[in-house]
Amino acid sequence: MNVYWLEQAEVDVRVDDDWLSANEAASLGGIHFPKRRADWRLGRWTAKCALSVTLDLPVHSQPLRKIEIRAALSGWPQVFFCNRPLARSISLSHRAGVAACAVSMSSAELGCDLEMVEPRSEAFVADYFSIEEQALVASVSAVDRPRLLALLWSAKESTLKALRVGLRLDTRSVVVFPCAMSFDCNGWNELRVHYTSGRNAGDLPVADRLFHGWWHYADNMVRTLVAAPPPDPPIRLRIPVCVPNASFLFA
Repeated sequence: MNVYWLEQAEVDVRVDDDWLSANEAASLGGIHFPKRRADWRLGRWTAKCALSVTLDLPVHSQPLRKIEIRAALSGWPQVFFCNRPLARSISLSHRAGVAACAVSMSSAELGCDLEMVEPRSEAFVADYFSIEEQALVASVSAVDRPRLLALLWSAKESTLKALRVGLRLDTRSVVVFPCAMSFDCNGWNELRVHYTSGRNAGDLPVADRLFHGWWHYADNMVRTLVAAPPPDPPIRLRIPVCVPNASFLFA
């Protein structure tokens, strides 16, 4: 299954808001904290740009206004075009002034996440990671430990988005298994995630779902993507800069 990936930074977002739909502009008007407003605009901009690829639309205000991201009852993003549901699945994430949007051309279960590499406490590991994950963390060098923790946590976030439940679930019910552990690799690396909802009569974990995905490390940030059915490596998108009426390109 093809999944497309686009990242944008705050400097990429249009200064004006005329690319927002009327509903989106109203939603933005209800956000009063500058940081939340900036993150919300960045996420919407990134999603609309990524979706424009699949619709073969230019990055102009009028066509972008026709693309609308609405929250479902579960809180997860739904795509509309000209007020009609669009057969696309998307997932959004933003961190430290960067946003990512993953797009599937079908109604796949999809989740993506960005996570900065930073120190994590022993209490954090004990509280949020499974026994298997804690053993994996203990097995790596001190240099790789913060990067591995960022990878595991990001993949958990991606999986909880794909399940459309967010952090309402116990994060230890989502167990991440990276298939490669080299942080020097420039490409996408495979991972799989087991989601376990409970235990059987013998008090053994029951693996209800298996997700496949990918991870990438660069610039002190980990990117993860999970989906069902299993996705191919993400296809990165780029937008031509300052070229009027130019089409989107695949990188």
